[in-house]
Amino acid sequence: MRLTLFTDYGLRALMRLAGAPTRTFTTDEIAAEFAISRHHLVKIVRELAAAGFVRTQRGAAGGFQLARDPATLSVGEIVRRLECREALVECFRADGGACTLSPACRLKAPLQAAREAFLQELDRTSLAECAWVPDEATRPLAG
Repeated sequence: MRLTLFTDYGLRALMRLAGAPTRTFTTDEIAAEFAISRHHLVKIVRELAAAGFVRTQRGAAGGFQLARDPATLSVGEIVRRLECREALVECFRADGGACTLSPACRLKAPLQAAREAFLQELDRTSLAECAWVPDEATRPLAG
């Protein structure tokens, strides 16, 4: 299974927030810390807020922070929400795709089972267990 960059970056941001769950971070901070596009991160934060994973605040003291206790948030729940736009294979799309093997395909059921097993495994891990707190060696240099 391969996660999209959208989900990968969303997980990284949430892992960082889980390392300091009461702190408010800016998109600039997280983007710089993980060397990712701020523009892309803004879209991700918007989705994380819509899902209820983070709360945002505009203005001079603005930013985002976790909206839930990281111990109650499973990685599987996060991945399900962030990956909902992407079908594993064409026939899993909402419109059914245009695969010529459907409806006689014998691979679809095993793929569905594998996807569910993958997500169930992620359900066993909480965001708190994946919290990331950088040490001095991993912090970016102030520029």
